[in-house]
Amino acid sequence: MPLTPHTHAGPDHADRPGADAPRRRTGRARRRRAAALLASAVSICLLAASAPAEPLGVGDRLFPNLGNPGYDVASYDLSFHYSGSNTKPLTAVTTIDAWTTTELDRINLDFAHGEVRSVEVDGRPADFTGAGEDLVVTPDEPLPRGSWMRITVRHTSDPVSAADRDGGWVRTADGLAMANQADVAHLVFPCNDHPSDKAMFTIRITAPDGYTAVANGLPTGVDRFGQATTWTYRTRHPMATELAQVSIGRSTVLHREGPHGLPVRDVVPAKDRAALEPWLKKTPGQLAWMENKVGTYPFETYGLLMATADTGFELETQTLSLFEKDLFTEPAYPKWYVESIMVHELSHQWFGDSVSPRTWSDLWLNEGHATWYEALYAEEKAGHTLEARMKAAYGASDRWRAAGGPPAAPKPPKAGQKIGIFRANVYDGAALVLYALRQEIGRESFESLERAWVREHRDGTASTADFVHLASEISGRDLDGFLQGWLYGEKTPPMPGHPDWKAVAPAATPVK
Repeated sequence: MPLTPHTHAGPDHADRPGADAPRRRTGRARRRRAAALLASAVSICLLAASAPAEPLGVGDRLFPNLGNPGYDVASYDLSFHYSGSNTKPLTAVTTIDAWTTTELDRINLDFAHGEVRSVEVDGRPADFTGAGEDLVVTPDEPLPRGSWMRITVRHTSDPVSAADRDGGWVRTADGLAMANQADVAHLVFPCNDHPSDKAMFTIRITAPDGYTAVANGLPTGVDRFGQATTWTYRTRHPMATELAQVSIGRSTVLHREGPHGLPVRDVVPAKDRAALEPWLKKTPGQLAWMENKVGTYPFETYGLLMATADTGFELETQTLSLFEKDLFTEPAYPKWYVESIMVHELSHQWFGDSVSPRTWSDLWLNEGHATWYEALYAEEKAGHTLEARMKAAYGASDRWRAAGGPPAAPKPPKAGQKIGIFRANVYDGAALVLYALRQEIGRESFESLERAWVREHRDGTASTADFVHLASEISGRDLDGFLQGWLYGEKTPPMPGHPDWKAVAPAATPVK
């Protein structure tokens, strides 16, 4: 089905019951339905018995079975119990509070890599089964449209990747971290695994003595009992499932202060604390630099999670970005390059985390902007000019479009390749779109657009069409025609102000 902005069928968040007191469906609502339910009881039972459970999706072009229709998640409460071994499944409880947006006989959740032990809906046992990568739950009676529901799933969460599927938990040298982008949060916990349905998170982690656990948001409690400790963290802003982060390890948490008293906390292997400090102390200045470009930092805290793991990428998990420790300790990486990558992930807190993509085809808005500020930082701090980088990108752009599709219509990933949509066309290829736009509308209008974008869509989702509309509004001219070719064309349009720039044609495919 077509995706829409993140809205709620029920009252605003401020009017909703708290996480510990979900609103129940009223007896009056049940009585209004009683006659109709009784009159058709036999036919309903026959239909329920005969209709097989099937995987559903929210209509994403790139991930057709990701997310689920029929409800809007308000909050997740995740509890993980870590045994001390990162090869053994964690025991877990996931509680989901949500509003139904249509009448539901069944509730589909995304979950694909753990054992489900029981499911309750509003405190009552519910039947469940698997269908593809969905957990299909059947409550004891249909849920009316606009009702508040609480789903509690007791399950395991397996940190060992399936043979044909990578992602979710990342096993580090001393524990675990998470890397859920783009479509694998449901390998860790049951959820509505699509960025169009953002929610609040409470995360509890219990681990043996000697381990430290950190998650998105701010700590709300540390409870010690026996030879274990439970850490509790809570977000103050809604978050997409792909941005969830949990770190469990023999770690040290370092604290410092960012702009306006922002709490900055970094999570590092205890033995590497001194070696990593020269990099960590750069974050407050980088925060100030980004705020000068686009406005106030959008969340309650920030920091770096430095993991001893070989992931092949860094990741902008909300309020706690994941980095490979080797990025900072490998002498082959130039200092300016490392700093610009730090800014890339930091800028995602505005572009991708606070303003999340409506669909995964809107990924260019995340990665294009992060690449833009990465390159701008390298220009201002190290003299690596943005123009030179964009000229090189222009030369390669036609090849990138042929291989991965145009920036706003990327080709679908191959089966099992969770990072298959993260190609050059949505990084430098998308930053090239922003450069062309700045050339076309001028620096002043472009900078106003950037600030307005993160301000108007803060804590929400937004699409490519939203960006084009806002750019047109701020520039005072219709940019649909200009941006159409840049965003969706098979060939790269001429660059305004640089008629001499040439794109290299893709190599011809041999005829078999």
